[in-house]
Amino acid sequence: MIMTSYKVGYFIGSLAKASINRTLSKALIRVAPSDLEFEEIPIGDLPLYSHDYDHDYPPQGRALKASIASVDAVLFVTPEYNRSIPGALKNAIDWASRPWGSNSFARKPSAMIGASPGSIGTAIAQQNLRSVLSFCNSPQMNAVEAYIQFKPGLFTDDGEVTDENVAKFLSDYMAEYRNFIERVLTVLPREA
Repeated sequence: MIMTSYKVGYFIGSLAKASINRTLSKALIRVAPSDLEFEEIPIGDLPLYSHDYDHDYPPQGRALKASIASVDAVLFVTPEYNRSIPGALKNAIDWASRPWGSNSFARKPSAMIGASPGSIGTAIAQQNLRSVLSFCNSPQMNAVEAYIQFKPGLFTDDGEVTDENVAKFLSDYMAEYRNFIERVLTVLPREA
């Protein structure tokens, strides 16, 4: 049996260098199935989106769209800001979904996860993100849902998970995500 590998582009919703969601992304990569390859898709250098750019995308917008085109699936690792997704992440999605007719997320398998000190994790931000990605025609992994309550010491700086139950949950989440990617791409193969 030939094992297929998949390239996953991941977005970190926070621009903070010491973001707990950046550390969560490291943990996810550590526990992911070995046939998933990861590449961060940076969003910090994008100017604010305006349709005035649609006829002449700046280099940052072109680089974002090229990064998404080069991966098989996307993973959003995001905090919750004011009961929604961070502005920088929404801005990146706006850039990637434009100009009209060149939506980079269409048919691209996606999943989301996030960590927050709050007891409901990033549940409301993820619901907002689901709404946006639905409009962008991105097939979404709806289960397993993952709302991680962050507590100091849950992850080491290099992404090792110190809680055995959380480590198992994240491992199972990433295994399900890998299977979801395969199912979606079997039905909706990447366009050439």
